Amino acid sequence: MKPACNVATLIERFFTERLMRQRNVSANTIASYRDTFRLLFMFAQVRLRKSPSALTLADLDATFIGAFLTDLEVKRGASAKTRNLRLTAIRSFFRFVSFEEPAHSALIQRVLAIPSKRHDKRQVHFLTRPEIEAVLAAPDRTTWLGRRDHTLLLVAAQTGLRLSELTGLDRDAVHLGSGAHVRCVGKGRKERTTPLTTLARCALQAWLKEPLRKGATALFPNVHGGRLSADSVQSLLGKHVRVAHKSCPSLKAKSVSPHVLRHSAAMELLQAGVDCSVIALWLGHESVETTQTYLHAHLALKEAALAKLKPYERGKRTRFQPNDHLLAFLEAL
Repeated sequence: MKPACNVATLIERFFTERLMRQRNVSANTIASYRDTFRLLFMFAQVRLRKSPSALTLADLDATFIGAFLTDLEVKRGASAKTRNLRLTAIRSFFRFVSFEEPAHSALIQRVLAIPSKRHDKRQVHFLTRPEIEAVLAAPDRTTWLGRRDHTLLLVAAQTGLRLSELTGLDRDAVHLGSGAHVRCVGKGRKERTTPLTTLARCALQAWLKEPLRKGATALFPNVHGGRLSADSVQSLLGKHVRVAHKSCPSLKAKSVSPHVLRHSAAMELLQAGVDCSVIALWLGHESVETTQTYLHAHLALKEAALAKLKPYERGKRTRFQPNDHLLAFLEAL
């Protein structure tokens, strides 16, 4: 096998030349692709008994990639959605390889032909207004941590920022004058501004007067002055939701994550009569189609539409009777 077909060489060029230099992808994309190939090489060590640096392109054929994807679902318990994300990274690599190693186009095309798996699209989960208020009331605002957590959760529930956008906010990203808003860099490194309610503006005004922790520049720092991690935010949210259970029992039946707060912000806007195209801009969605999922979750809108329908007239139901054995077979499915 030619040295150029060594996977280590191709992977290095894929990350440094294609992703970083040519496409200039975000750090989040790099991290996601890195994790995919880390899992792939760990699987190869067990299945092929080869170290990652010894792998050749011929080792990564469609049969091997298919076995890896199955292993993700069976042994690691990955969802179909996660499996598809891993496959997206692998496809990107093989599209790059198709130009670097055209002699292996047959192998590459077979890998690229591996289909994504269909999966159930679950309805979005969100909190009602009483549930949001119970969570916001949970932090102990007599302490620095409690005041930080309350302000963070209030901003998250009102702005609908993604978790990465929220933890990435700096103090100078907040504008509290006329037209109060926060600026963030979202998915696809698109900068956007999100307006603040009077309540959120007042909370942030009070929070920014708090003494700085070790010269922190992050709007919501940890006790050491650094940025909060995603796990830290999930942990503090879980802690306050458990406290909120006492005053709002309906929260016990819900799994509340930072993304649920984002969904809740979207549903608040929808219930207020805001158009979907405006909500898409507010949340930083690439397409209005993404925002349509909130319409599916909004039961009140469906009930209002149902009330406008004319009821069916009572009559005898007729059942389809197949007159052919093939039609009978299809009817039985």
